[in-house]
Amino acid sequence: MSAVDAGARDPGLQPERTRLAWRRTTLSGTVAAVLAARTALHGGVTAPRILVGALCCLLWLGLLLVAHGRIRALASSARPAALTPRYAAAAALCTAALAVCASVLVL
Repeated sequence: MSAVDAGARDPGLQPERTRLAWRRTTLSGTVAAVLAARTALHGGVTAPRILVGALCCLLWLGLLLVAHGRIRALASSARPAALTPRYAAAAALCTAALAVCASVLVL
């Protein structure tokens, strides 16, 4: 790629793709949280199932907060700041923990 081609690149495309990726991630987390809540209530209401279902909902909210903050940051400027390690770790931990909690409810 030459210097002319690099200057012609539209800087708005990458943030848009990243925003869409964050939206897909939150949609996947929403599906996992809803299915976990459904499973917790469907198989008989017990205290452990309710606790794990509530934990899934809290983790989903954490993921939603991190993703919404990042989406706002991407929309606020043409050249957004890089994702901080703290937010990246929070998003990864919420996603992984949500998957583990949902798996526990299925088993």
